[in-house]
Amino acid sequence: MKDKITINMLSSADKVDGQGVGSAYLEQTSLVKDGAKEYFNVEINSREKADIIHCHTIDPVNYLKMRMNKGVNVSYVHFLPHTLDGSIKLPFPAFKVFKNYVIEFYKTADHVVIVNPIFKKELAQYGIEEEKIHYIPNYVSREQFHKLSPQKITALKRKYSIDKNKFVVLGVGQVQTRKGVLDFIKTAKKLPDVQFVWCGGFSFGCITDGYEELKKVYDNPPENIKFLGIIPREEMNNMYNISDVLFMPSYNELFPMAILEAINSSKPLLLRDLELYEDILFNKYIKGKNVNEFANAIKKLSTDDKYYKHQSKLSDEISKYYSKEHVLQMWIDFYTKIYEERVEK
Repeated sequence: MKDKITINMLSSADKVDGQGVGSAYLEQTSLVKDGAKEYFNVEINSREKADIIHCHTIDPVNYLKMRMNKGVNVSYVHFLPHTLDGSIKLPFPAFKVFKNYVIEFYKTADHVVIVNPIFKKELAQYGIEEEKIHYIPNYVSREQFHKLSPQKITALKRKYSIDKNKFVVLGVGQVQTRKGVLDFIKTAKKLPDVQFVWCGGFSFGCITDGYEELKKVYDNPPENIKFLGIIPREEMNNMYNISDVLFMPSYNELFPMAILEAINSSKPLLLRDLELYEDILFNKYIKGKNVNEFANAIKKLSTDDKYYKHQSKLSDEISKYYSKEHVLQMWIDFYTKIYEERVEK
């Protein structure tokens, strides 16, 4: 094998704020670029030839580059056709064409990387060979996401006009139907003494699914809910630290970056009871099926100190599994293997 493998990371994910895809792209690129310098030359959106093209987003220009590339083509799978339902609202014919394009993009790649093993079977059903599907989880830097001092947290609560004595429930993500925002609001109404905060906005604008209904509540929320809009990623560590629990009632996800970010500051997780979390979070989180179960879980977390500490410890255990060293080695092994296989052909 030659001294270093050149990888060209292709992405437009950081052009729109408030998307988990953008966070995943920045973390993965930084991890490989800084952590594996002895193995790889990492380029970003370069026009030069590369040994490996790694597409982080499904832009048409990236599709064309893969078609023309003589090296190895890799595509990240950050969403599947069914996870688009409840995200954006397009005329049916256009939506169908877009979904077909997504699958064609993945099929064009020599290898696809999924962040949750549960989706390997679904991709195979779309006609993508199982041997080209690889599982490598997301990763979040501890340098960027970590615990802050009690003094700093108190100051931050003052900045955001949050009562320092209130139990704070945090929701993160784009404001759209798929994210379960309406259930977040209904849960908050059942717990008027608890402060609810949502970080995220309408990244897709008026084509967001459920836009009109959600915009009305977003602009005039109940007294105990704060919609803070899109928070710059460099400030999100503050938001996890001023919260007491991450509550994500999403109906569809792959592997939310917010989960990895929150557990780096030991925050308990309250998630909708979905099969997709089982293999990646090892049953170390609180599950809920509906608004009543969500409200009861939050009430217990806010009143039972022993229970809260137990759930916090479980988040620490998840965080240790997704360590920098573990995930970095997976990327080193993956890139090296697919390059050597191409050279041998």
